[in-house]
Amino acid sequence: MRKLTNKEISKVKELSNYSMPFTLIEPTQTALKKGIIDATAPVRRFFSEQNIHDYNLQNKGPDYKIIIKNTFILTNENKIKSKTSLYRPKTKKGDPRIWFSSMPKYADKNDIFAITYLDKCIYLFNITQLDIIKILNSNKSNPIKSLVNQFNENSNAISEELLSKLQAIVKKGPLKAIKVGDTAIGHAIESALEIEQNSSPKPDYKGIELKSYRAKRKSKESRKSLFAQVSNWKQSKFKSSAEILNNFGYQRGTDFKLYCTVSTKVFNSQGLSLKVDVENDLLIEYSEDKKINDFVVWPLKKLKTRLLEKHNETFWISAKSETIKGIEHFHLEKILYTKKPNPSLFQLLIEQGEITIDHLIKRGNDGKVKEKGPLFKISNKGFQILFPKPIEYKL
Repeated sequence: MRKLTNKEISKVKELSNYSMPFTLIEPTQTALKKGIIDATAPVRRFFSEQNIHDYNLQNKGPDYKIIIKNTFILTNENKIKSKTSLYRPKTKKGDPRIWFSSMPKYADKNDIFAITYLDKCIYLFNITQLDIIKILNSNKSNPIKSLVNQFNENSNAISEELLSKLQAIVKKGPLKAIKVGDTAIGHAIESALEIEQNSSPKPDYKGIELKSYRAKRKSKESRKSLFAQVSNWKQSKFKSSAEILNNFGYQRGTDFKLYCTVSTKVFNSQGLSLKVDVENDLLIEYSEDKKINDFVVWPLKKLKTRLLEKHNETFWISAKSETIKGIEHFHLEKILYTKKPNPSLFQLLIEQGEITIDHLIKRGNDGKVKEKGPLFKISNKGFQILFPKPIEYKL
């Protein structure tokens, strides 16, 4: 798919505010003339994740074509009946194809369409041509606004309970750090909430994930950590964090470590970068050293699963740091409450360099290698796209 324009990114961001799961598709000029679109990996994953259709289970040839009649093309005024065709031809290795009847009437070449699914119906609309922001903020009812409002959920009792507990903690004064380093805030908050420390990948408080960070000036606002996830060693050339460290680590005082950020935008100082293998559904880390090249991989499906597991609901807690009698203390200042990130946008944000990974690998004095990551982190711009519009609470 082509790179989105700034206007299209703004529209995607607005749609994300409604917790609506969706994917994007681009009908080319050839596709519109032939009435056939390649079902790209993101589209196939969306259809599989929504339990609409699994191309891997579909046989090749016209006899096995599947037609979904409950399909609608939406405009700012109308809901047009359509049909979705899903099939794999006998030629070209059976590459998955998709088509929506009547689409050419509402599309120009290379327009971007959003596709979503609700109550066993497929809906699509042209985000390139339509003024999505105006449509969603209109005082009048319209098909697109009515659809996305169905995805927008209200706050629940658990979030209100957690908010009340945090407000009570703030009234007692600043929290005293019980550990040092980047995780000190999180440990202090969890201790105050009487949450048992553990390494579980599940959310911290009754399904709500707690993410805390030291407040900084807006001009220097840091990236936010999404989750930690090691690569798939079985599918990777390198089989351990130690092997990564041995190849790319550096000496710092008495430590041999690899602390660095890796993105799709550039090679970092260690010569490392990321890329997405769309067809094989993989995120790949590789070296500019051609002798090494690709060395670890993550299945994108696994990363999206981790995202949804961790951040179905999240309290992002900002705290001001203050040293009192030589010990760090934290003043909790505000909470950003987010719900249901859009996993279909996760890959896009990696490709655009808004989601990066941080290696935190070090060999200790005992000779053992420890990896605190890799941490998947997101920029503020990416945060606003991936997550629906947060609710902000002042503490």
